[in-house]
Amino acid sequence: MTGPLTGVRVLELGGIGPGPHAAMLLGDLGADVLRVERPTGGLDVHPPGTYDQLLRGRRAVAADLKDPADLARVRELADGADVLVEGFRPGVAERLRIGPSDCHATNPGLVYARMTGWGQDGPLAAEAGHDINYLALTGVLHAIGPPETPVAPLNLVGDFGGGSAYLVIGVLAALLERAHSGRGQIVDGAIVDGVSSLAQVVWSLRGAGGWSDERADNLIDGGAPFYGTYVCADGRHIAVAALEPRFYAALLRGLGLADAELPDQLDRVGWPVLRDRFAAVVSTRTRDEWASRFTGTDACVTPVLTFGEATRHPHLVARGTLPTLDGVVQAAPAPRFSRTSPPAPAPPPRISRPVARAGWDNQEETSSAQRRDHSARTAGPQGR
Repeated sequence: MTGPLTGVRVLELGGIGPGPHAAMLLGDLGADVLRVERPTGGLDVHPPGTYDQLLRGRRAVAADLKDPADLARVRELADGADVLVEGFRPGVAERLRIGPSDCHATNPGLVYARMTGWGQDGPLAAEAGHDINYLALTGVLHAIGPPETPVAPLNLVGDFGGGSAYLVIGVLAALLERAHSGRGQIVDGAIVDGVSSLAQVVWSLRGAGGWSDERADNLIDGGAPFYGTYVCADGRHIAVAALEPRFYAALLRGLGLADAELPDQLDRVGWPVLRDRFAAVVSTRTRDEWASRFTGTDACVTPVLTFGEATRHPHLVARGTLPTLDGVVQAAPAPRFSRTSPPAPAPPPRISRPVARAGWDNQEETSSAQRRDHSARTAGPQGR
């Protein structure tokens, strides 16, 4: 293995959403990830006969944490781990006797990563929730969408942006600190915290009086006519992001409006006029005609592609951003490295083996040789 996290052992207590995504990110970077799953399996929304590719790149074993023998074996695995990832509600791991104090008693160097929506404390800590609930409470959901109603931005902003990505940042920081102190610690990854951090640019603009609480009324929320989407002649869309004056000038040239009498770019009173003019012009050509017209112009205009179309775009193809792995189009590991590039991820485990057969030095479930063979068969051009 050649990833930058080669040699790091991650024990994942099975869950859904940002926890598994965080474990996937660590595995993509070369960590040895072992997932502990309930014998009955977890929630799976995939069609029968398919596999959750979010679980790629790790081994999996079955364990009932309420069974003393299984719990003891999982505790042994935790003793040999560098990182433990869990996404239970606060207090559940402690009741199962695999909480931070239990694990640190025998493995003081363990980085214990906890992924929740509300955090480990606070009035809502024990309540259930999902992505849009956390976005709603932070103010972020209110800011996304047209004036009529907020729109859920998939679960990329909460679960994965403010959740798993920030949990991984915390894990990496804790591992770096451990190299100096020799001690592990708890990483409290809360989606409400991560999302609020992601929104710092909005808080900054708001503090300076440059952000309104009204949707689609601001510079980068679709309020500005030079930052948003437009419908083309074929019903498809282009995305426009001509913020800087020279990019805006290129946009006007591409639209054939360079010599037209128009309100100033930053004249908010004139934004409705600009939007109507832009919309009228864009509606005269198809999406791909506009994409061709603006290629190489620095007008910051791109076609709005479907997921299927994205797999065929020349730029993403050239970079190998969306390779086919295990017969399924997936996202390549990110970011990329000049010296320690990880191989293509191995497929998700097909069988959850009994935890009694698991060990950090037992690669039976997904051996290094299998991973190398899978990488050679499926990697394709990665552009790393």
